[in-house]
Amino acid sequence: MFFPQFRARRIRGNEIFRRMVRETTLSVNDLIYPMFSAFGNGPRKEISSMPGIYQQSITDIVAEAREVYALGIPAVILFGIPETKDAVGSDAYSDSGIIQETIRALKKEVPGLAVITDVCMCEYTDHGHCGIIKDGDVDNDATLELLAKEALSHVKAGADMVAPSDMMDGRVAAIREILDENGFDAIPIMSYAVKYASGYYGPFREAADSTPQFGDRRSYQMDPANRLEALREAASDIEEGADIIMVKPGLPYLDIVRDIRNEYNLPLAVYNVSGEYSMVKAAAQNGWIDEERVVMETMLGFKRAGADIIITYHAKDVARWLKK
Repeated sequence: MFFPQFRARRIRGNEIFRRMVRETTLSVNDLIYPMFSAFGNGPRKEISSMPGIYQQSITDIVAEAREVYALGIPAVILFGIPETKDAVGSDAYSDSGIIQETIRALKKEVPGLAVITDVCMCEYTDHGHCGIIKDGDVDNDATLELLAKEALSHVKAGADMVAPSDMMDGRVAAIREILDENGFDAIPIMSYAVKYASGYYGPFREAADSTPQFGDRRSYQMDPANRLEALREAASDIEEGADIIMVKPGLPYLDIVRDIRNEYNLPLAVYNVSGEYSMVKAAAQNGWIDEERVVMETMLGFKRAGADIIITYHAKDVARWLKK
């Protein structure tokens, strides 16, 4: 079809027709909102590099969770900041740990909100890496036992889903096995299947107080140059029992999101990470962009690339804008 027989503007020129032929849609049901929980009763601590996002007490987490639920957002994902850290991240799998206590409070006070927990060690270790250190690097197999204990402790506290983000080989299988053995075979796993060693995580490290004390995470997170490796990582986690797979970060890896969507039919999540959020916020605060328009365009981009679920710090704003 070519001009003048075909005129694309015949449809574009009518808003009703534009809506009728829209190929990609965004719903509040697509969203997960990340939250950072810490012990104490002091004022919320705004994360300087992430305007509008806070480290906050369990009481404040519950209050914000009520707001999230009222907006129609179906789920939150929790990250914890413990009071003390050690070499083996003991608070991560303690029955009285920050995440375990937060889960109990949320399930009691906002029972209709789904609670997902990030399963990793970096927030809880004094060295900031995602597992047990041996000879200057993370010991993969020794770390699996702790990750499995952490996931089980979250589920016992009431978590509706666990999301391992550590990128250890075999962690999905280890978590699936311990959950099944303890009667939690109905609890799903959302795996950070494709997680790149990205510079876009910078603000998160302030939010979660998880900056590595030495080296970096390239020995376990993926090389940004690799594309085919993403398919292998996703295949491995699916085989091990993942129910949802994730690509992280989002915007620089939309080609990977599409590759995964084309290859597999499992639900697919994308994480719109801290650096992506902060760049939009900074530009908007300087008056350089229209924040609402750019954020909504970004969300549609994730959906158009093939994502079913979007984890985003913009979730509350997106929910409000969708209601308009």
